[in-house]
Amino acid sequence: MFPMKTISLCPFIIGLLYAAGLFSIISLPQSAIAQTTIPQDSAYLGQKPPGIAPVIFARDRASLIDYYEYGSVFSKDGSEFYYAVIVNSKPQIRCIRYEKNGWTAPKVIIASKEYEYNDPFLSPDGKRLYFISDRAADGRGPKKDFDIWYVERKNGDWSDQPVNAGAAINSNKNEYYMSFLTNGTMYFSSNGDTDQATDKNYDIRFSKYANGQFAKSEKLGNSINTTHYEADVFVSPDEQYIIFCSERPGGSGAGDLYISFKNSEGNWENAKNMGPAINTSGYEFCPFVTADGKYLFFSRDGDIFWVSSEVIGRLK
Repeated sequence: MFPMKTISLCPFIIGLLYAAGLFSIISLPQSAIAQTTIPQDSAYLGQKPPGIAPVIFARDRASLIDYYEYGSVFSKDGSEFYYAVIVNSKPQIRCIRYEKNGWTAPKVIIASKEYEYNDPFLSPDGKRLYFISDRAADGRGPKKDFDIWYVERKNGDWSDQPVNAGAAINSNKNEYYMSFLTNGTMYFSSNGDTDQATDKNYDIRFSKYANGQFAKSEKLGNSINTTHYEADVFVSPDEQYIIFCSERPGGSGAGDLYISFKNSEGNWENAKNMGPAINTSGYEFCPFVTADGKYLFFSRDGDIFWVSSEVIGRLK
């Protein structure tokens, strides 16, 4: 979820945007479910790989100067790149795909004149695209709090009817940014158990997945959560580390990225600030590590950054 702030954006024209009214999902090609082999020099949108200093990702394709982009994720085979961008004050989800020996222009996947759609993340099998939205249950009424939703991939296309992730995940308050273990367990954040005085106290939670259902979520302990904002959590698929955004005191800026590793007893160690290698006086959020384990992506003040995952190993 992007931090609340005033953003000045230039208008952007997309021929198909909002063609379906308040909500639209644009289909992917039938080849979208097949695994794609990408030449090495074309991987990651053909960008030069970063070192241990973060750099803006794909300034010419994704992190455009005049727009606010954030919350990115690559598919396991690296052929799909999903991210959020704010257009006319409403976040929408876009995708850049590798097809026919090249990368497509960004295509709008989910957009609305009324509701916000952001924080995209693919399920472990790639058959669901999860996201958060303040849409009404029927997609027509007044907007509500942010819930986690998903659409399903059917015959290569995304379904046109979002499905709410359900009461085991969602509350009558906000749920933000999700990621998954290989077994389907979801990590996410919520302020669902707060009152008016502690409304900004988001905590990281997890929900086990079995037999096609999510179990009632559980909150992580105080090695991760504090009485401040913790959200935008990425968990490694093998559950060996988590990276998340926190607004706790002592950071470099308004929001910093923190990391925690599991110890030999299977418990989360006390989270540590990722330090000046990642954090600045700006706002760092929405972390994601690629399936090949090579790169850490994150967002900062309206741009998407990437860096060698070597920075993670150095903190262990």
